[in-house]
Amino acid sequence: MAPATDQLRAYVEYLRDLGIHDLYRQSDPLPAAELATLLAEFAPAPPAPATKPPAVKVATPPPATRPATSSASPFAPPKTPPASLNLKPAEAPAPARPSFLEVPIPKPKSFDELMPLPQDRIAPDQRPAALQAIRDLIGDCTRCPLAYAGRRTIVFGDGDPNARLMFVGEGPGADEDASGLPFVGKAGQLLNNMINAMGLKREQVYIANVVKCRPPANRTPEPVEANTCSPFLLEQIDVIRPEVIVALGATAATYLLGVKQSLGSLRGTWHSCRGAKVAVTYHPAFLLRDPTQKGEAWKDLQRVMAELGLKSPSKMS
Repeated sequence: MAPATDQLRAYVEYLRDLGIHDLYRQSDPLPAAELATLLAEFAPAPPAPATKPPAVKVATPPPATRPATSSASPFAPPKTPPASLNLKPAEAPAPARPSFLEVPIPKPKSFDELMPLPQDRIAPDQRPAALQAIRDLIGDCTRCPLAYAGRRTIVFGDGDPNARLMFVGEGPGADEDASGLPFVGKAGQLLNNMINAMGLKREQVYIANVVKCRPPANRTPEPVEANTCSPFLLEQIDVIRPEVIVALGATAATYLLGVKQSLGSLRGTWHSCRGAKVAVTYHPAFLLRDPTQKGEAWKDLQRVMAELGLKSPSKMS
């Protein structure tokens, strides 16, 4: 129950930031009493209690006026109760759903659709400062609900600003949230092995994620969260201008390419994003859960190596 309460509290704080329903942001967290009042406003109305129909008194006609030929008992209830008796309680109407919850989920757009690719490239010696400018623009971000869902650190990116190869994942985990660097936990160790197997070092590539704040319980980012944060990733790509991007997992592929397809249908084919070739492969966290797919991931990386003219010193382990 606690995770659901925390998630609801995060969205309430987010909506209050937006000024929705006069929920203006305060310096302190939302008090429990205020939260309970807000929830009660939108809670479904309790069902009406069942009521017994009122007793019906039927007057006995005087004997002189009773028809002699009638076989029907004068005490039998009528076949169709009068409407005035109201024998069946009326059903309570369904509560109206708050309009601010009816937020349409936008269709994913590829990074190429979001904005035109800049014609001018940033000079290699100016790229570190350009990336820092993007980080400064993000600041202590409160643009989406992840800011209120237990985030400790914004995880911007890591690696060579002039890298030919860039890896893009889904979002930070617990270890990344603590350190402020992407892919430093167990999945990060496997990614390091993948990079080394390609004949490169981690310092020679650039690593980032679709969202820069850890989703609660490492869940998949919601569309509102990914759509809010991914433009910063787009700007990082435009500064670095890698030759090849490796999308790690379906979430990264969805937002880079603007398509929602199975990973199997996206693997083995070159895609395009911001002037770079994009290869889709399994996320290292998935490979930890299913090591039998490492061979397939290695095939994807070998295609990337061939594109970049790299020779492998060893097989991925």
